[in-house]
Amino acid sequence: MRFRSAFLILILLLAGCGEPPAPVPQPQPLVVAGYLTEWSVYGHDFRVKDLAAERLTHLTYAFGRVTGGRCAMGDAWAAHRRMVSAADSVDGVGDTAADPLRGTFGQLRKLKKQHPGIRLLWSFGGWTGSAGFTEAAKDPAGFAASCRQLLADPRWAGLFDGIDVDWEYPNACGTTCDGSGPAALAGMLSALRAELGPGALISAAAPGDLGRLRATDYAAAARHVDWLGAMTYDYFGAAGSGPGTAAPHSPLEPYPGIPRETATTSATVDELLRAGVPAGKLLIGVGFYGRGWTGTARGLEDYRVLVGRCPPTGTLGGTAYADCGDQWWSYDTPETVGVKVAYARKRELGGLFAWELSGDTHDGALLRALSG
Repeated sequence: MRFRSAFLILILLLAGCGEPPAPVPQPQPLVVAGYLTEWSVYGHDFRVKDLAAERLTHLTYAFGRVTGGRCAMGDAWAAHRRMVSAADSVDGVGDTAADPLRGTFGQLRKLKKQHPGIRLLWSFGGWTGSAGFTEAAKDPAGFAASCRQLLADPRWAGLFDGIDVDWEYPNACGTTCDGSGPAALAGMLSALRAELGPGALISAAAPGDLGRLRATDYAAAARHVDWLGAMTYDYFGAAGSGPGTAAPHSPLEPYPGIPRETATTSATVDELLRAGVPAGKLLIGVGFYGRGWTGTARGLEDYRVLVGRCPPTGTLGGTAYADCGDQWWSYDTPETVGVKVAYARKRELGGLFAWELSGDTHDGALLRALSG
């Protein structure tokens, strides 16, 4: 009898505890992507072996060309013909004339073998290479088929997991002006998705400038991609970016005296979300370089150079600036990159990307901050 009473008391105590607390949902891991430019093997002498690949989820190779409305090889010498020495190779083994795949593509294949989790995209277009998209928009299916065929070339088949479309800018002006209409980008991306299939990675660039953003239906474009990468830099100091007044080129938020209130990362994000782009499909860009002025002349330099030559003296609008006598520079530092990472998490964005990786210090200070 005493045992039964004790058992009943235990049952009542357990019942009073209620349901166990629901597990706290964990935030989705951020995409940490970086652009590796085709030309970085030349003047910058930046090699695939220099990449801190363990800090990247995605690596984007820039750029392929768009020729005659079709995907085409860019610099074939840099991409797959150049002989890479043992000292410069990812695995310490140099290329030979008998190797079917040399150059950066050969190194990327070795990198992917060492880091099987990283995913690679091949980007087409860019600031100086976007004119061909106007022709491509007239035949999206043909464009998509040409991209699939190029990815499937036997020399590098299986290397790339998908394609990045860096059209600067659909239905707006970059180095040339396009009038394909607000639906052209979505049509092209839809064709790519149909051609490459649901498992392929597809991404596309989106401008930071609000006028160019409003010229294209980026919400429709977002339906067919894994993410849109907003180019949230070059708001000031670049060709076609507006007033020539010295101002930070990549502010996160507005600040007193900013020459243009909407020239900020937060304004670009707000515009894309307001247009209907899902937050989880939006990445913000971080420049691994600075823009500066000497008097009225503009300049551009890598972060790895500026941090020693003209170190930061303050912050403005969530980015850093450096006042060095007759020179004034703006650029992101590990500290301001950390602020942007926190912003991306707060807004529940998909992640961030770096343009471009060769501008970082040899110990990868910016990339470490970008990857949290």
